[in-house]
Amino acid sequence: MSGTEETFDTTVDFLVVGSGGGGMAAAITAAHRGIDTLVIDKGATFGGSTAISGGGIWIPNAPTLREKGVVDSRESIRRYLDIITEGTVPADRLDAFVDKGPELMELLGRSPHMKLYWVKGYSDYHPEYEGGRPLGRTIECTPFDTRALKEDEQFQRPNSMKGPLGLWVTSKDYHDLAMVKRTWKGRKASLVAAWRVASNVIRRRHMATGGRALVARMRMVLQDAGVPLWLKTAMTELIVDGTGAVVGVLAERDGQTIRIGARRGVLLATGGFDHNQDMRAKYLPKHGVPDVSAGARENTGDGIVAGQKLGAAVDLMDDAWWMPSVFHPMGAVIPLVSERCIPPSVIVDGRGERFTNESSPYVNFVHDQLSGGHVPAWFVMDGKAKSRYPFAQVLPGVPFPQGFYDSGVVHKADTLRDLADAIGVKADTLVATIDRFNGFARTGKDEDFGRGDSAYDRYYGDPTMKNPCLDEITQGPFYAIRCEAGDLGTKGGLVTDADARVLREDGSVIDGLYATGNTSASVMGNEYAGAGATIGPAMVFGYIAAQHVAHVSGNASPDTRHHSRAGEVA
Repeated sequence: MSGTEETFDTTVDFLVVGSGGGGMAAAITAAHRGIDTLVIDKGATFGGSTAISGGGIWIPNAPTLREKGVVDSRESIRRYLDIITEGTVPADRLDAFVDKGPELMELLGRSPHMKLYWVKGYSDYHPEYEGGRPLGRTIECTPFDTRALKEDEQFQRPNSMKGPLGLWVTSKDYHDLAMVKRTWKGRKASLVAAWRVASNVIRRRHMATGGRALVARMRMVLQDAGVPLWLKTAMTELIVDGTGAVVGVLAERDGQTIRIGARRGVLLATGGFDHNQDMRAKYLPKHGVPDVSAGARENTGDGIVAGQKLGAAVDLMDDAWWMPSVFHPMGAVIPLVSERCIPPSVIVDGRGERFTNESSPYVNFVHDQLSGGHVPAWFVMDGKAKSRYPFAQVLPGVPFPQGFYDSGVVHKADTLRDLADAIGVKADTLVATIDRFNGFARTGKDEDFGRGDSAYDRYYGDPTMKNPCLDEITQGPFYAIRCEAGDLGTKGGLVTDADARVLREDGSVIDGLYATGNTSASVMGNEYAGAGATIGPAMVFGYIAAQHVAHVSGNASPDTRHHSRAGEVA
């Protein structure tokens, strides 16, 4: 749609569409460069999928890592990324991520609000590859009291996994708490958790961790910079000038259509097409079409569709940040991360057979699940496992709520044969599968799929076992939990260059249009480097987009009818 600057209701230098990690990083960078910036988001709360994620950031050689002596040569990082992406990602985009990531984190580190730590031990997802690190490179924000947001606190996206009585845990805390019945470190972590609950009651703190802490801290930086954030403002169309350059957007706000001009560029950071059923059916593989996504409900492919209307190329549209998941009876999608490392357990298909390493990185697990048509799969564990380890937000030793049984998500039986009958698999096959697995558990070596060989597999395993991921399945009652091919968001999107500029099918640049995060085709290709390899690149390419915008000459600013107020959230 064409338009002239004089017809805009509001005009800024740089318009960021989406308030997740990528959008916020871009806005912070632009504000640092003195660029007049506005962030809009169609949701009633800010933070996007970042806010409901674990909040990990995978950026090698970030200052937080260097301070701990975790320093990598550029060659080793690139080698690792080359191996996992298998030549599917342009070298200049990988170079940009590796080179610009530390710059972004140095910029964020200048703010007193941005406090981060290294999640030591949370392995890269492929530590056995050249350049991979068994102790990991994931960093995340320290817990944050969201009362500091003041009036903005009410607009922060809520946490779907909020603990009782204000209990807050970091990813490291959870790693230890999962072993509360098994290790002294786990028991100590439970005492710390109890203290936190008591402390919160007395001090009335509103503590956030993970992704909520990250977006809260970034919002504090934006507040300091005076960057406005408009909520309930949905982009409906990109506006172009006579040359085909993007100069603004149409948006719906307060029941009205408004025109927002952008002198230097528009960044699309609107997430993927997680909850757009038509797009899922068009692009994703057959068994990945059902919407079992934990991404933000607002992620319906808006930015991708808007770019395509201008002739933008797309890539990786048949892939996602897959995550084996279970449906909570109330409708929520519960990702299975640590659960797949429970030692006395296996995951079987409709034939009652194992089909991959249950403890492998979640994207790889679901790739195997989809390619073999193993949907649904069944997570099988014994009574010993149920008493020892948490599962799908149910504490160890606590019965599954009746709703899990009523919905068919969970089945329980006194014998493996009865369990097989309940889930519709051949009893002889399931028993044979468990017998073979138990043999591996006794030796400590999974000869079929190598479960427990990788440092990644072992991170959430039980350190008291010979192999942290293997133990015999022998003690009834036995449980089978339906395991879906879920996702954390889609991975495909607009094709961008090393400057985060959106490209057409012929490789030419759509002037004025940038994309990052799940709106763009992932710099990780079909793989996943480590925890935070979604948020890290999203933030880095948001930074890169803003840096590029800083060098773009804008047109003279006209008078506009509705100017934004600094720090506004509406």
